[in-house]
Amino acid sequence: MLYIGIDLGTSAVKLLLMQADGTIENIVSKEYPLSFPNPGWSEQKPEDWWNACVEGIRELTAHADKSQVAGISFGGQMHGLVVLDAQDQVIRPAILWNDGRTTEETAYLNETVGRDKISRYTANIAFAGFTAPKILWMKKNEPELFAQIHKIMLPKDYIAYKLTGVHCTDVSDASGMLLMDVEHKCWSKEMIEICGIREDQLAHIYESYEKVGTLLPEIADQLGLPGTVIVAAGAGDNAAAAVGTGTVGNGSCNISLGTSGTVFVASETFAVDSHNALHAFAHADGHYHLMGCMLSAASCNKWWMEDILGTDDFAAQQADITKLGENHVYFLPYLMGERSPHNDPKARGTFTGITMDTTRADLTQAVLEGVAFALRDSFEVAKLLGIQIERTKICGGGAKSPLWKKMIANILNIRVDTLASEEGPALGGAMLAAVANGEYADVQEAAEKIVKVVDTIEPEEELAALYEKRYQTFRKIYPQLKEIFPSM
Repeated sequence: MLYIGIDLGTSAVKLLLMQADGTIENIVSKEYPLSFPNPGWSEQKPEDWWNACVEGIRELTAHADKSQVAGISFGGQMHGLVVLDAQDQVIRPAILWNDGRTTEETAYLNETVGRDKISRYTANIAFAGFTAPKILWMKKNEPELFAQIHKIMLPKDYIAYKLTGVHCTDVSDASGMLLMDVEHKCWSKEMIEICGIREDQLAHIYESYEKVGTLLPEIADQLGLPGTVIVAAGAGDNAAAAVGTGTVGNGSCNISLGTSGTVFVASETFAVDSHNALHAFAHADGHYHLMGCMLSAASCNKWWMEDILGTDDFAAQQADITKLGENHVYFLPYLMGERSPHNDPKARGTFTGITMDTTRADLTQAVLEGVAFALRDSFEVAKLLGIQIERTKICGGGAKSPLWKKMIANILNIRVDTLASEEGPALGGAMLAAVANGEYADVQEAAEKIVKVVDTIEPEEELAALYEKRYQTFRKIYPQLKEIFPSM
């Protein structure tokens, strides 16, 4: 049988066709526009997502045996606000995860309602990108449109609705709305009241691997697919990517070195750290996960190489780095502020420890190490909750650097695994569809049989000890500068 995974991203949708054993048959991408109607705003038309998906599925399956397509599921950009009226028509463009208009609403939730209460209700605190602040913004600034709301949905869930006619969401994506009681996987009555909405305006919550329905007859005809194709709930992009990298099961970890950086730690039990330094979300495998997100990861290296050094030959600049664990320069990678674990939008990047004998290679090394040290900050929070992490997968553009992977292995002092295939949320979505159709007993079995490790970097005892000393110095720098950053 064949399974379709849909990764609904911010700039494009990526569609993947997978055989039941994990073999990838085809991949297609379709772009769509992104609009910025005011400074700091970010919106898209859900209709554009749908049109791209329809076109993409047709192209994806054009040369396949369509009768063999058995399931569809998703990974999707999180936190976006999609609102439908009583006729299930889109009321306004979706307000996206990277939209910054909700500063006042976020402050209201954290400061007036209170972080402790919000955390007790949802296991998280408010961030400007989350969905609940967007609802409050719409209630205040667009009351006539707010009054028309019949259903509140997330981006990928709109596609699931268009395919099946079912208003649905999944536990992992709903965790990022700030409307769900994550521990009990149900809507928070307190947050519903705070936002001035009704529970019947929210979609039904499913586990990520659960079937929500089958294709509507007219949609099956439009796509040229069997009406028996099941649709599974899917997951938020990070949870879907975790499935695609096999990051399921207690203590399983994945580090993503993309534009931003994430430390994703799967856990069989629910846990929240005392400072809400990490997001505490439900996972697509039926359990939970903790996630630390740093806003600038591989983008720090890109900035340093392209904007400062004026080169696109990243490997050549790294070739001069030979003295690992001995660099006297430190770099704080907070070029866009920082989320985990500091939650400080005013934090800034710094070089510290520069002397007359500092070389360009020292500065390049400091940038790479600074990102790795910042990833360890989130890693340490997870360990404080009693989660034992012995190894991690690694993915993203930065993972193409053998040197950077070696640094991470020794700075975190764990094994670092590289995967045979890195298709992220689209692969995770296809795997969830396969589980929903009974190809695998559960998500863990699917991950064990489909995801393959091709290389492992082991930490070196002496180098890990050197980096342990350097990390203890690194972690003292931000607290010393924290009060200075706002004046900058």
